Parts: sequence; structure tokens; C-alpha cells
Amino acid sequence: MSVSKRTLIIMFAFMVLMGSLSADVAMAGMAEEPINMEKLSSQDRDREILRFGIIAELDAINLYEQLAASATDPLIKKIMLDVAGEEKTHVGEFQALLIKMDEEHGRELEKGREEVEELTGNLERRKGDVR
Repeated sequence: MSVSKRTLIIMFAFMVLMGSLSADVAMAGMAEEPINMEKLSSQDRDREILRFGIIAELDAINLYEQLAASATDPLIKKIMLDVAGEEKTHVGEFQALLIKMDEEHGRELEKGREEVEELTGNLERRKGDVR
């Protein structure tokens, strides 16, 4: 389930009114289309669409997790966290497709994974001993 920007604005406004989120934090979480998509080639446009989709899904994850943290009803908290999990799946779908469409993106992600592994070592082996 994806959330429209209008819905996010309404939800953020509600959270601000309820005092569970500052207005500055609410507006900082809103992603906007940063470039004129009409000037891009169709291939670049498709990549930007995927990147924008990833940003929107990350915004939605943050929103649902914040709503879950604010909820007093355990059922609402459970549903919000479940929906946040679905949004994480959407991020994975967009990311997988972006990797196929943008070789550099895939290479850089792999380099990042390798750097984290190098800096942290095998986290399974070192649980509780992160330096």
C-alpha cells in the first residue's frame, strides 16, 4: 500500500496537531521531485521514477513507524508496523529494479556493502562487541 503525498501531509498535520511531531520534522520528511523530468531521456526518467519511488516509500516507512510509536492501542500499533513492513518490501522491489537498470548504482551498493563488512567485520560473530 503506497501513500499519496496528500495523505502524508494530512497525517503529518494530524501528528503536529496532536503534539507528537514538530512541524519542522514533519516537513523535513516530505520528498519532492528535485528535477524537471521532461528534460531527461526515457531511460534516465525511468531511473529517476524508481529513485523517487524509493524516497516516497522511505517517507512512508518513517511515518508508519512514528504512528506506531505514538499509538496507544496495540492493534493499531501492530497494523502500522505491518504496513511499514510492506513499504520496506516496496523499497526492495524498486531497489532491485534500479540495480538492473543502473549498473553503476549496483556497483556502488556492492562497494558500500563491502566497506561496511570491512569496518564492522562479521556482525553475527561479534554481536554485542561492536567497536
